[in-house]
Amino acid sequence: FTGCTATPTQPAEPPVSESAAASVEASANQEKPLSLYGASAALANKNPTVAEMLTYSIQDEYLAHGEYAYILETFGNQNPFQNIIKAEEMHIAELKVVFEKNQIPFPEDNSADYLVVPSDVKHALETGVKAEIDNIAMYEGFLARELPEDVKAVFILLRDGSVSHLAAFQKNLDK
Repeated sequence: FTGCTATPTQPAEPPVSESAAASVEASANQEKPLSLYGASAALANKNPTVAEMLTYSIQDEYLAHGEYAYILETFGNQNPFQNIIKAEEMHIAELKVVFEKNQIPFPEDNSADYLVVPSDVKHALETGVKAEIDNIAMYEGFLARELPEDVKAVFILLRDGSVSHLAAFQKNLDK
């Protein structure tokens, strides 16, 4: 949901067992600009290193996963979020392999500091569309550069996943 017009919140540091919804409700309401995280940060960086590209990618995957978890906990089992959250988990695992192979430290998930809380499912779908458009643009920009083969392969996989997610969000908005 990067690029959303809603206000990002900075939750208090929740215990591991605390739900995403509870962590957002426990927020200190301190804003952190999304321009410093994920696809928004990547789109602003005109000459990223491979390590930076991988970091922006994992940040964006963490952010999507956290927001989809919040949506599912808050609004119940909603299409297409219950399927896409599983894809985000696979994307995170794919990126972890590439980080490790390239001996780049794997970033911790601090996406809770940047969560954007949608007001309802329609708003979540609309911001999902915007986030996937930004995500696709990020990967297209990365793929226009010279990359190691394993990095290129994972970026293609993630871009193609974003294309699929975009179609799913658009389909559910049209209902």
